[in-house]
Amino acid sequence: MSEAKQASWKSRLYAIIFEADTRAGRLFDEALIIAILASLVVVILDSVESISRDHHDLLAVLEWTFTMLFTLEYIARLLCTPRPLAYALSFFGVIDLLAILPTYLALLMPELHVLIDVRVLRLLRVFRIFKLTHFMAEYTHLGQALAASRRKIMVFLSVVLLLVLVMGTLMYVVEGPENGFTSIPVAMYWAITTVTTVGFGDITPKTDLGRLLSSAMMLMGWGILAVPTGIVTAEMVGHRGAEASANSRSCGQCLTEGLGPDDNYCRHCGARLPDSRSGSGS
Repeated sequence: MSEAKQASWKSRLYAIIFEADTRAGRLFDEALIIAILASLVVVILDSVESISRDHHDLLAVLEWTFTMLFTLEYIARLLCTPRPLAYALSFFGVIDLLAILPTYLALLMPELHVLIDVRVLRLLRVFRIFKLTHFMAEYTHLGQALAASRRKIMVFLSVVLLLVLVMGTLMYVVEGPENGFTSIPVAMYWAITTVTTVGFGDITPKTDLGRLLSSAMMLMGWGILAVPTGIVTAEMVGHRGAEASANSRSCGQCLTEGLGPDDNYCRHCGARLPDSRSGSGS
């Protein structure tokens, strides 16, 4: 096979696997999403003892079918990508490997509890759910928002940690070991469950002052839970607004703004818009 033909089929395969702007690419992504979700159903059913016992052979056949499909997909990605090692060591490359590795290890490794419980190893197949992030742009937007707000979130978490330390220490002093607050770490555990409004109830204040402090912690918990949500939401809104502003156009006739880059005519007056792909200086 000549180098030109080899490069041609590799580029076509790359477009199908890594890009979703073609019909073949969209069909590939949709089929892969269905396969991932179906394989997760098999993993979940296999964890139910009665179903696993009664339908062991069927589940085994389905698992190996999905494993072979994901193996072929992994090999195809390595073959068509320009930098196979970089892809194999990337986040999604590791996820793709974890999607197929447990089944092979469960076959090759005898079920010796001295080394590792193969059943635990097989549960790593749930990492296939992360393969879905290949196909959803919302994951990218959320990741960008989290990355942009990481410093604010870290500052917020440090404030919460200080609050938990102070309130836990106060509760240790107020309640004492006789009421279940046997140490400052235990009191901090109580403070975390209280400020997050979880409240397991395994440790509860008995004194009036302790109940007053716990009431204040519960009220603060409402506001504390809303802060990280607001930080990430603001970053997402800002990112979407900047993206929309960069891609929007305006009509030269009626000055209507917010027209998309693919619009050929103004939605308000019907005037023809200039080609967005042409240079502004031409």
